[in-house]
Amino acid sequence: MKRVAALPPKSRASFANGQYVRGTYAPSDQAKEITKSRSFTRPSRVMARFSVTKGPDTNYLLLRGFSFRLGNGGERSEILTQSAPVHFARTPEQMLAFLRARIPGPSGKPDVEMVERFSAANPETLHQASYIAAHPPAASFASTTYWGVHAFPAINSKGETRFIKFKVTPAGEQPTQPWTTPSAQPIDLLHDLESRIAARDMRFSVMALPDRLGDPVMDVTIQWPGEDGREAVRLGTIVITGIEANDAIDEPVFNPATLAEGIGHPPDEMFAARSTAYAISQARRR
Repeated sequence: MKRVAALPPKSRASFANGQYVRGTYAPSDQAKEITKSRSFTRPSRVMARFSVTKGPDTNYLLLRGFSFRLGNGGERSEILTQSAPVHFARTPEQMLAFLRARIPGPSGKPDVEMVERFSAANPETLHQASYIAAHPPAASFASTTYWGVHAFPAINSKGETRFIKFKVTPAGEQPTQPWTTPSAQPIDLLHDLESRIAARDMRFSVMALPDRLGDPVMDVTIQWPGEDGREAVRLGTIVITGIEANDAIDEPVFNPATLAEGIGHPPDEMFAARSTAYAISQARRR
């Protein structure tokens, strides 16, 4: 990933450019219907990070990220969401092949024919880029919708288990125009973030999309049927209240394997690989 993006050795491999923020979480009355996890059913402080995939956001189609930590003590959950509802690979092996096909050659650019051959043989790896192209992101972190691409088994207060997907939506934010074309003077997303937080709190609704019979819980490259139009359950509200200095954070990685009882690990192959990869990434950056 770092070779494809031309990133230095100690940088993050993905969502390299970002800003830590702090805030609070307040659960809704409906949260216990979805999960008994105390990280979602009790109020807590929030540590979060907004990010973009590579360097300054000069490309209007760059993927954005919103990672957040809820809960206290041993009852913490760390959730990773992004501005597209699907991942670009179904398995770790497919992800490695996707990246290898895009490693720049002597010219400093990837081999276009190699990329095209790989894409033709693996059409599902284009779903994420196709979604972003068809749904241009808003011109602010504050008005962007974020998804968790994995299906999490959630146990509610009655002991019932079903799969859910996380969706985080802006609450009370004035809509902004989609970023439909590249700009000669790109918006600095991180500066915009700091300005908005300095002016007022930012609010997001944390939603759960319950599964239906037959939903593909093992494939992170495709959406569930009719997912965009499904009714979601509001788990709670995150209020972002301030900026945190990036170099002052002791734990610079949100590990998706950190989940409080009541939210289980997704069964897909990509999730299993990510929990190990994040620990390796953190160790290499120290």
